[in-house]
Amino acid sequence: MTAAVLPASQKHRQFGLKSLRAAVWLALCWMAVVFALGSVPAYAHEMSMAELEMREFSKGEFSWAWGQSGKGGRSISADLTVVWPEGCAAEEHSLKCGPSGLVGNVTVDGVGKAYSAALLRVNWRDGQTRVYTITAAQPKIYLYGGAEDHRSVREIVVAYTALGVEHILSGIDHLFFVFGLLFLVGFNRRLVGTITAFTVAHSLTLASSALGWLTLRSAPVEATIALSIMLVASEALRSRETLAKRWPALVAFAFGLVHGLGFAGALKDIGLPPDNLIPALLTFNLGVEIGQLLVVGLVWGVTRFLSRFRWFGALRTPLLYGLGAMAGFWSLQRLVAIAG
Repeated sequence: MTAAVLPASQKHRQFGLKSLRAAVWLALCWMAVVFALGSVPAYAHEMSMAELEMREFSKGEFSWAWGQSGKGGRSISADLTVVWPEGCAAEEHSLKCGPSGLVGNVTVDGVGKAYSAALLRVNWRDGQTRVYTITAAQPKIYLYGGAEDHRSVREIVVAYTALGVEHILSGIDHLFFVFGLLFLVGFNRRLVGTITAFTVAHSLTLASSALGWLTLRSAPVEATIALSIMLVASEALRSRETLAKRWPALVAFAFGLVHGLGFAGALKDIGLPPDNLIPALLTFNLGVEIGQLLVVGLVWGVTRFLSRFRWFGALRTPLLYGLGAMAGFWSLQRLVAIAG
């Protein structure tokens, strides 16, 4: 029996229905991801930091304890283990290093898994305090028995660049703002100017806040960041020409100033080495930019691949609604936090 040949119009109709179903399924999956991510705490810029506090009460003798911010009720010591320098004997909350003092490598095993970094805060007997950052890229630091910070510039560059990359990749709200800009502008020449304006703006406020020239409470900053995602998503949904569509770089610059304050909040938690403040600040910002460019490049590659399918164009509207929905959820969380 010869198979019936469908008219061309009916074939196109069936293909269109299949494409629409595929687009709907992908949109539903996206919405599921959106609302799953919406359960992330409101302050998405915060990194998972563990703090180890030490206090020298006599030559070579210290008290030490982890901070109170364990995850899910677990103690921090269940996830992180401190390896002290040779010659130091550790008990439950005390450390004795003898007359030579706390000299040698301090390593924290487990960093990069449950916690992004560990902050070692040493209160020396002479009244000075030093903060050292330990990351998966820089898992150990060398102490010299006093407040002098002898870490090389290379060690600081490696550690703070890695922290910048990790921060941007874990900052879901920042990434979603970048996605909103991509929807608003598209992959064309204007995208270069838009991303550049965003970079310049958040670099300015990050540096100003980190150096103590500008200080704002984190709750209003985080709420404004969420609202910025909603605004960009809603502007990208409009069919008519708007100010944001005509001047996307201006919008990116304005909200980039606020996002920079969010980055500064994370950098404040990490701490900056006083003797190498500028290299640490610059390389943290460099790490943020590297992470941002990686994301833009990945989205460009995925878009190039999926654009060959007819149903891909149908995803734009549901994706933007999903973006705005999650930003709206975050906005409510953060406004409630401001209200106390």
